[in-house]
Amino acid sequence: MAGHSKWANIKHKKGKMDAQRGKIFTKLSRYITVAVREGGSDPEYNAALKSAIEKAKAENMPNDNIDRAIKKGAGDLDGANYEEIIYEGYGPSGVAVFVECLTDNRNRTASDVRHAFDKFGGNLGSTGCVAWMFDRKGLIVIDKDDNIDEEEIMMQAIEAGAEDFSSEDEVFEITTSAEDFTGVRDTLKEAGYTFSTAELAYIPQNTSKLEEEKDIKNMVKLIDALEDSDDVQNVYHNWEVPDDLEI
Repeated sequence: MAGHSKWANIKHKKGKMDAQRGKIFTKLSRYITVAVREGGSDPEYNAALKSAIEKAKAENMPNDNIDRAIKKGAGDLDGANYEEIIYEGYGPSGVAVFVECLTDNRNRTASDVRHAFDKFGGNLGSTGCVAWMFDRKGLIVIDKDDNIDEEEIMMQAIEAGAEDFSSEDEVFEITTSAEDFTGVRDTLKEAGYTFSTAELAYIPQNTSKLEEEKDIKNMVKLIDALEDSDDVQNVYHNWEVPDDLEI
């Protein structure tokens, strides 16, 4: 399983996501606002906005919050001007880390990100230092239940254009090219499936293991510190997250 989705699944099981619900809503609001500013307020003609709204609904974000974020993006309500910034660097023992941010204060964000890397055994790198290790892919994750037939969903995903399908302990994970993501997502949604994740993500080409307990603890703390920032939208890495990880 991709490290990003495995990490998210572990956090869900531990209940950590519930404790950060307000912070998640803040990040999703920014995502929606920027999507509207870049592509308009109609999700049928703005794939990024449609994806952002679906992600917000999957997190049980109230419709009022979604509507406010759309109005801010359309200029109907006052709101900050956010810009997208990518930071790249290395975690403990050289694990590649790729950080997506939306911020209205570049200096604040740079300081926060650098501090997290420095504090937990990593170092912030230059632009492009790890980007080449990741591919932009569509990522769809569906929780397993008794009503889902594995062979059927696999065939539906592949016929819709998916590149890969895997069955993990608790989820089915489907990856697509960036270009085919919308078509595969919509096909599976129309077939009645509910997604725990459906987004464009950066998937590592190869993974890296951490053997030392200190490095594992610092890697967990680094990801947590980055994700704790309102300015950070997503943290991608090529760490092979252990199945028995305790966080």
